[in-house]
Amino acid sequence: QNLGKFERVCYETLITIHVHQRDIFKDIVAMGVKSPNDFEWLKQPRFYFLEDEDQCLIKITDVNFEYQNEQLGCTDRLVITPLTDRCYITLGQALGMSMGGAPAGPAGTGKTETVKDMGRCLGKYVVVFNCSDQMDYRGLGRIYKGLAQSGAFGCFDEFNRIELPVLSVAAQQINIVLTCKKERKSEFIFSDGDVVSMNPEFGIFLTMNPGYAGRQELPENLKIMFRTVAMMVPDRQIIMCVKLAACGFQENLILSHKFYTLYKLCEEQLTKQA
Repeated sequence: QNLGKFERVCYETLITIHVHQRDIFKDIVAMGVKSPNDFEWLKQPRFYFLEDEDQCLIKITDVNFEYQNEQLGCTDRLVITPLTDRCYITLGQALGMSMGGAPAGPAGTGKTETVKDMGRCLGKYVVVFNCSDQMDYRGLGRIYKGLAQSGAFGCFDEFNRIELPVLSVAAQQINIVLTCKKERKSEFIFSDGDVVSMNPEFGIFLTMNPGYAGRQELPENLKIMFRTVAMMVPDRQIIMCVKLAACGFQENLILSHKFYTLYKLCEEQLTKQA
């Protein structure tokens, strides 16, 4: 039976999630984990439905998130590799301590996509802003106020492309918003004098490409408000295996090994143009 476009995305997403869950249980059994307080179990995103409060809680390590019921539609999910797991833990801890998250690493390692996928996992709306040297502090201030009121995740792509004088003002603006979240206040006075209501479910994330021309080093007063995550090249074999499984290939493990070897040889032997 041929699947329609939306059914196909839906089934592929379900298979991607279930393959990851199967791998988790395989690892937990292999390690002989018997306690619900074991870190191998605690580090996974765990969903609990509280019937009395009619609320869905998501726990990542010791941090609790309320599911936000954002209408996300029929979307793809990232293949979860050990790198994604580590990133979720660090970002979850950052949000739990009322800080921001800052994945850093070379292009193509999935910094922005991981933040977006974490938003999907928590049922949140994620807004991605591509930063450039044209941005000024007024525009950034309006964005921070909007995020704080709506409870959405804001992901600032390549934040270190913004000019240094603007970054130092942005650091003060972010500090005002995050301090309000830390003190659990319902509203705060922003740098321009506006009184802004606060939804504590919001999050601010920066992604950075270090070492490129035209990129700034972040000021120290901005760095201390963010937990950094070093993103390396993800495990391609896991990604290939899960993608093949999602498309219905039963011999996905053998095929992914062959594809991985082929692409690795191509990468080593061919020029970049090829």
